[in-house]
Amino acid sequence: MKILVCISKSPDTTSKIAFTDNNSKFDENGVQYIVNPYDEWYALVRALEIKESSGGNVTIITVGNANDEAVIRKALAIGADEAVRVDTDPTDAYYTAMQIAEYAKSNGFDLILAGKETINYNGSQVAGMIAEAMDLPFISLASKLDINGSTLTLEREIAGGLQVVDVNLPAVVSCAKGMAEQRIPNMRGIMAARTKPLNVIAPVAIENLTEFVAYTMPATKSACKMIDPNNMDELVELLHNEAKVI
Repeated sequence: MKILVCISKSPDTTSKIAFTDNNSKFDENGVQYIVNPYDEWYALVRALEIKESSGGNVTIITVGNANDEAVIRKALAIGADEAVRVDTDPTDAYYTAMQIAEYAKSNGFDLILAGKETINYNGSQVAGMIAEAMDLPFISLASKLDINGSTLTLEREIAGGLQVVDVNLPAVVSCAKGMAEQRIPNMRGIMAARTKPLNVIAPVAIENLTEFVAYTMPATKSACKMIDPNNMDELVELLHNEAKVI
């Protein structure tokens, strides 16, 4: 079983967010990057579980520059066998997906996994675009994945219930909560990651379909007013005149 796992970097949730160039670019100064948690905890770990139970190889791929290699090594330390970095800065979801699809097309993967979304953009687009570019079945937001020969059985939550889907391999799946549990790399994995192969490849020519015009910060939270529990009149007056429904 050859599995490709799509990996993205994301700012650590404790990072202070700022923008430059008239709010048109994300300011990376002082930002600590991590492996996108949905890619790491769900997609990568489930791929490793499949490899451990059925054999095979797990390759991770990311679209990014040399600064991303620390994040890639973290994913290798968790247990991936090898890594690929497409040597270009990702400009949008389409550009990223097409770079990954071009690599995957020529390498015969049985299964392509990705997290359901990134925590910085929350787009949930890349996996679906990869499937479309490769003309493969795509299941989104899967919370469980089992393999029986050349068939995948997946579960995903839908409004009011749980959907069970069977699909033939090869296929593309985006992974959600429930797919696997987080793993912490041990010292042996960290040491082994230093020598695992990291193949840097040139990007293919892909048209950028979108551009980021501006970023804005969320509105500052207003101060919290504390009301004496015995002063119901003041509470009612504030609810009528100051409270806002969002």
